[in-house]
Amino acid sequence: MYFHAQTWINDIADGEPDPAAANALQEGLGGQFGEMRTMMQYLFQAMNFRGPTAKPYRDLIQGIGTEEISHVELIGTTISRLLDGSPEYTGKLTDPLDKPGAGGATPLKIALDTSNIHHYLVGAQGALPVDAAGNPWSGSYVYNSGNLPLDLLYNLMLESTGRLQKCRIYEMTDNPTARGTIAYLIVRDQAHENAYAKALETLGVNWKSLLPIPKTNAESFPEVKELLDLGLQSKQYSFDLDGKSEAGKIFQGDSPSKDGTTLDASEQAPAGAPSFIAHERLEEFAPGLDTDLLALIQATAELELSEINGFYGPTTT
Repeated sequence: MYFHAQTWINDIADGEPDPAAANALQEGLGGQFGEMRTMMQYLFQAMNFRGPTAKPYRDLIQGIGTEEISHVELIGTTISRLLDGSPEYTGKLTDPLDKPGAGGATPLKIALDTSNIHHYLVGAQGALPVDAAGNPWSGSYVYNSGNLPLDLLYNLMLESTGRLQKCRIYEMTDNPTARGTIAYLIVRDQAHENAYAKALETLGVNWKSLLPIPKTNAESFPEVKELLDLGLQSKQYSFDLDGKSEAGKIFQGDSPSKDGTTLDASEQAPAGAPSFIAHERLEEFAPGLDTDLLALIQATAELELSEINGFYGPTTT
């Protein structure tokens, strides 16, 4: 089972709308080496895993796959934040639908010459399951050979390539919203590199000075350095409510990145950051709930509450 906590796994920094940065981040979401791919690949490997004696490896892959669900939420929400309000439309519900927005421009004119038109035409200023070129995410990206060493090697390659691309995306923009999320994912990709590298070490691989991939002067990225100083590259979470994960049998000892840190799998999950829902977008005909719908929802909630009170007794709020 999976449970959802209504917090983001990391804070999303404040910043101005930036549709070009949003489109670059689409590669990190729906690209061949993006977060949707890592999520699906690891979960399928965990579901199809065979061999009870190798349970620690299954638990490690499953824990990382579960974290990747939260990465999909984080980067997808960041893309939405970078798009939200980018036309600077200031219309009101009483305005004509074709009234010009700020500066005399039509409300969605920006969609014709900036970034990905589908963000406005299809997605209502939200993230899409596509790469930066607009190609839809494909299940054919998922690799699950059934051979443990081969899958671990492939997973390490996937994390390394994803980290490489995110380092490049970081250099493409100075938007603090984009950089904050990308920096977090760069560091967590390194943690996952370490996880799969350590698993392969237990199978006889000696990495020597190969990792991390790519080799970067992380201190040149201030958001990355801040997270590295917290040791986030050497933590792995179990996301296991039952306390049965055996991933810590693998994710322990000196980091394969040879950065002087020790791997730590003792935490169930990170603390997370408060999440919030974006404002309505009138120019996208996505206004949220009108008065009648709100009244209906309130009436339904009161009916359900009365049924609960009738069965369990009065509830407290």
